[in-house]
Amino acid sequence: MNNQALKGNLLVAQGGGPTAVINQSMVGVVLEARRYAQVERIYGAVHGVEGIVNEEFMDLTRETVANLEAVAATPSSGLMSTRVKPDAEFCKKMFDSMKAHNIRFFFYIGGNDSSDTVRIVNEEAQRQNYEFRAVHIPKTVDNDLVINDHTPGFGSAARYVASAFAGINYDNRALAGVYIGVIMGRHAGFLTGAAALGRVYEEDGPHLIYFPERPFEIDTFIEDVKKVYDKYGRCIVAVSEGIQDASGEAIVTKLQENVERDAHGNVQLSGTGALGDLLVAEVKAKLGIGRVRADTLGYMQRSFLGCVSDTDQKEAREVAEKAVQFALIDNKDGSVVMERKGDYAVDYRLVDLKEIAAKTKHMPDTFINEAGNHVTEAFIKYARPLIGSNFNPGARLKAPMVEKILKK
Repeated sequence: MNNQALKGNLLVAQGGGPTAVINQSMVGVVLEARRYAQVERIYGAVHGVEGIVNEEFMDLTRETVANLEAVAATPSSGLMSTRVKPDAEFCKKMFDSMKAHNIRFFFYIGGNDSSDTVRIVNEEAQRQNYEFRAVHIPKTVDNDLVINDHTPGFGSAARYVASAFAGINYDNRALAGVYIGVIMGRHAGFLTGAAALGRVYEEDGPHLIYFPERPFEIDTFIEDVKKVYDKYGRCIVAVSEGIQDASGEAIVTKLQENVERDAHGNVQLSGTGALGDLLVAEVKAKLGIGRVRADTLGYMQRSFLGCVSDTDQKEAREVAEKAVQFALIDNKDGSVVMERKGDYAVDYRLVDLKEIAAKTKHMPDTFINEAGNHVTEAFIKYARPLIGSNFNPGARLKAPMVEKILKK
């Protein structure tokens, strides 16, 4: 088929957890699509797949470039988002709505569940012999999309985590104690590992990092904390919200009686300080350390306004532009993946949706140390370019001490 024959409207939507750069991708779709005469109108679905079913479409054809660029630099989902996980029947309703509005080009920005949605909708279009191009644009702070070297949203979230722990390190150095920071990541520990990116000196925290990819044992954790505390007189811990025991049971469920679950039946990990509080209680009870504190970084990791990676912004825009080009120039469906080249560059290619849909990438063994409680230099080399070119971990005083007179 001559791709110039495929004319109609274009729809872009955002799904799942917001990020600091997801609007760069949305705006990248809109501005790139304006270059093609075959695109008649450009619509944005408000609240993702729910908005598609309910025909809640914003006419982005009428947005000014200046306002689009302002939105691109704003965190969170400009078109709003949804946690709905469509089944086949829901996707059929989505397709019916798009067909009614003559949508011929569909771009969905999201994670692995979103890619599966694109796959199901695209298969429905094929069954109905409806000419249609559908492309998934990657996005997730968890960095857990398979095949992709990394995903837009991760770099900025990682920058926030690195900045937060660099600051905590200075705080903890001034007033020593045990600090535990709980970081997003149900199944993948990439974001938790990012806590190490602000370390400068060997004695800097985080001193311990725990990942969902390694079994977590309370007794071993207590021994690790004691060893670090005895050595430095303080200890900073970064722990993934998704840490689990050897059987795969979430630690938070082992340490508390009443477990909250979300609408999909998953144990509620985000939005609660339970894990941090429970680990604090364990350290206090078993080590007798008085100054023990915990924070759950929560939603701040995803959309923090003042902590965005320039690398992440640029790539989030590029991956969306490439998605439009794959659909409109190459006349192809699929999921755009990001590949690392050299040290450091990125290239983009299109893969079949089935290769991405509903699959999860985990931290590779080479990124986690043998003890399972910290990252390796391989991870630092991998992640450091992603948090941006101007990351500043701070500094400490280096002046010599004055010789004592009274208390020699």
